[in-house]
Amino acid sequence: KMEEFLNLTQLKTSLKEAILLDYYTAGFWWAKEMNFSLIQLSGFMDLLNFALENLSGKHMTLGDNLKELERAMAGVGETDSEERGDLNLFSIEQAKAIIDYLVTSLFKHYKAYEYLFHGRREEPVISNE
Repeated sequence: KMEEFLNLTQLKTSLKEAILLDYYTAGFWWAKEMNFSLIQLSGFMDLLNFALENLSGKHMTLGDNLKELERAMAGVGETDSEERGDLNLFSIEQAKAIIDYLVTSLFKHYKAYEYLFHGRREEPVISNE
């Protein structure tokens, strides 16, 4: 289902697509294990996408991406925050767990993800043999 949702069409031949599928699937199951509600699960998946898009699409450095995550998470736990209302759904404890998860799953491996999205690679040549 995740493969279809992410529109991954070359999963069997693309390392990049396989890594993206793993990233989102692992995040989804982690959030399910945290017993997030459907709305919280959606907000968490948005955060995963937000952090990854900052790296892949905006070419943000690790420091800049961490600052953006800090801004995005700033309103967590407040009841009347208007900036990122969708993140008000998380408690302080959940927000800490989310940050820990992002550090472990993405930020500790930032150089590898940078290489995945921005590194120059030779295309393999596959013959009929």
